[in-house]
Amino acid sequence: MGTRRGPDIVYRWEGNPVLSPEDVPFRLADICNAGVAKVHNEYVLLVTIQGLKGFYWIYAARSRDGYHFEIEETPLMGPSGERPDPSVDEEGVMDARVTPFGDAYYVVYNAVGRNGYRLALAQTSDFRSMQRLGAISEPDTKGGALFPEKINGKFVRLERPWEGGSIWMSYSEDLVYWGESVFVMGPRGGYWDGNRVGAATPPMRIEQGWLFLYYGIKETSAGPLFRLGAAILDAEDPRKVRGRTNVPVLSPRTLLERLGDVPNLVFSCGALIEPDNEVKLYYGAANSCICLGVTSVEDIVQACSESRKEF
Repeated sequence: MGTRRGPDIVYRWEGNPVLSPEDVPFRLADICNAGVAKVHNEYVLLVTIQGLKGFYWIYAARSRDGYHFEIEETPLMGPSGERPDPSVDEEGVMDARVTPFGDAYYVVYNAVGRNGYRLALAQTSDFRSMQRLGAISEPDTKGGALFPEKINGKFVRLERPWEGGSIWMSYSEDLVYWGESVFVMGPRGGYWDGNRVGAATPPMRIEQGWLFLYYGIKETSAGPLFRLGAAILDAEDPRKVRGRTNVPVLSPRTLLERLGDVPNLVFSCGALIEPDNEVKLYYGAANSCICLGVTSVEDIVQACSESRKEF
């Protein structure tokens, strides 16, 4: 991709938003936070939509070029009512993060119920139907993102426990029981991500290791400010952070990002690396629409390499 200029490392598509409430063929409360996959040259977004009653649903939106999407009228996932505990997702499902794994796709999402948030897992091959595999975390765990391959014979995921505001890593042999949890990285006092961090996109394999985007929150006198950064984890031992951006790669600047249900917010659940190393980042703006930003792997790696060493 050619050289681009702008205030952030990620450049906003001039046609933003890619999806807004006006693009949805039914009434809704808000639209936000889309995971993404590329299936046989078709781009698929898994979009979180809050209905008028307040419940959360996940809808699929499809595109041939990655820019112009049509959202389906029927939800792909919603409150399941499944036993043994239908209260786990009785208020809905949201924040789908998609990981290609072999011939299938795993979707880690937040299940929302009366007793808090839990991570849950589903599997699909075509994003026409989803096989739910059940809840996979303790209560009050969010921000689940699965690695696209096993490491040392085990499945690995990133997650954000409710307390502490940091990113952790857990391991599993069967995608059901998870443990061996270790701290990966936390907020940095005085920096743009000084109060809370969490995994945004699932990790993506690059030459330097595992690249993922994360969100950082800094409390201000006007409320929380949500921005996006990037980090690189070691290829063989992803507990080790090899690089991390000292500055955000994307900050709320436009009216779409400044004004909405949650003001001053850019938040992502999905990104893709194209064959030419362009990164397409799909992000929610102020919890009111979905936008697209583009950058390159090289630009993100350079920004991570400029970071200070104590991560």
